[in-house]
Amino acid sequence: MTKTVIYEVEVMFGDCDPAGIVFFPNFSKWMDASSLNFFVKCGVPPWRELIKTRGIVGTPLLEINTKFKRTATYGERLQVHTSVIEWREKVFIHKHVVQRGDEVLCEGTEVRAFVIRPPEDPDRIKAIPVPEDIKALCS
Repeated sequence: MTKTVIYEVEVMFGDCDPAGIVFFPNFSKWMDASSLNFFVKCGVPPWRELIKTRGIVGTPLLEINTKFKRTATYGERLQVHTSVIEWREKVFIHKHVVQRGDEVLCEGTEVRAFVIRPPEDPDRIKAIPVPEDIKALCS
């Protein structure tokens, strides 16, 4: 069974369009923040530490899919429920469910990879196999 971590967001006036509805890219911003929060809450060291100790730069986004169901507005508190729904050799899939209490506002998935800067070409990034110790912390 995988862990689910909750990241809370307070919707600000600037997160909304002129109609007072959350501008859709903000959901992606919150899911991205929740992705990092997931690893922190699971006990994974910060990326700045992992780059020094293991060369792991982070988990860049490779693909995103979002389905919107309800709107939100400023002054509301939202919860982003994040879990890993699939581990593959070099990528994993994060699932995010954005809720206002029990009401689901949107659902999204992200495909991400753990990456390093290869010594032969340090200007690039390269996917590595998902580290087993990190996978264990998150399961």
